[in-house]
Amino acid sequence: MTGPADIRLQARNDLAWGISVGGISVVLFICLLLFAWHFAAALFLMFAGMLLGVALNAMSNLLGRVVRLPHSLRLTIVCLAVAGMLSGILFLGGSTIARQTTVLTNTLKSQLVNVKGFMERNGIDTSLFDFQSLSLQSDPSVPVVVPSPAPTHSLPSAGAIASSGGAIFSQSVKLILGTVSAVGNFFIVLFLGIAFASQPAVYRSGLLFMAPARHRARAVVIVDRISETLERWLIAQIITMMAVFLVTWIGLEIIGIQSAFILGIQAGLLAFIPTVGAILGGLIVVLASLASGWVAGLSAFILFLGVHALESYLLTPIIQRQALDIPPATLFAFQILLGIVFGVWGLALALPLMAIAKVMIDHFKQDAAPTAITTV
Repeated sequence: MTGPADIRLQARNDLAWGISVGGISVVLFICLLLFAWHFAAALFLMFAGMLLGVALNAMSNLLGRVVRLPHSLRLTIVCLAVAGMLSGILFLGGSTIARQTTVLTNTLKSQLVNVKGFMERNGIDTSLFDFQSLSLQSDPSVPVVVPSPAPTHSLPSAGAIASSGGAIFSQSVKLILGTVSAVGNFFIVLFLGIAFASQPAVYRSGLLFMAPARHRARAVVIVDRISETLERWLIAQIITMMAVFLVTWIGLEIIGIQSAFILGIQAGLLAFIPTVGAILGGLIVVLASLASGWVAGLSAFILFLGVHALESYLLTPIIQRQALDIPPATLFAFQILLGIVFGVWGLALALPLMAIAKVMIDHFKQDAAPTAITTV
């Protein structure tokens, strides 16, 4: 027979066990956050590779509805088609892209100088902005006064030559490392995407294997819903990006804006980032168009409004009506938060991360609803 002392001892043991488990869980969660913070760049890189794999797998599945071929063969056809399209764009328009990129860069620099002058004429302090380097590079009409060095008849000292050589070498190393890092990240994402798309069942089984056996059925449902949601969203996003690129390019060509092709490309790429990407793309288009006059700038602004309306009120409701349903204010706040904390990676991948979180929250809410009704 159990006495009151045994009951109190059992209660104390249960309380101690609960406190221990809770403390260990908090410590593990903090360690997980620190790990994610320290290796955020690598995690975002792997997540980008996973998204590429999901996109390739989705296009392969779409091809499977047309032709009955093995998955590996369909994936090969999709990869060759994408590679051929990109190679064709670079081969046919490579020189145009390079030339228009240079023109666009110079145009944006000169426009920023004009913005600086406009702000100063209206009494706005621009000392917080670094316009000096832009002014020196972009406004050739402004005379640049360079102090004349004192006349000297001696050659530069060995220390001065070494210092200049060291600065040039340092900048060259930074440029080379930056280029190598960008190219390396591209190939890492490409390799991970092809690896994920080539054997999706293997990685799905491995992910489900990590879930506890009693929760594996729930994990299957969640993983399948996440995969289905990301596939629908990515296909819809690719269609939207292509539409934004074509409409922007053709519209700017009709208006007569220089660098129309590269502006269309940047508008299509920035369409991957909801809200923020559209605003940034429109700002770049308007700034570049103002160099051709106020009429061209106003026409480009109207074109931007039309593209934004096409994306927001036609393409998104029709193409993505079954993909995602996230309130714009919530998405924008989450984008700003991840952009401030993790930079460009967080800003670009905020929507798919939020889509995954939404799928999980909706699943647990559906499971909790019958329990709540039964309890009442």
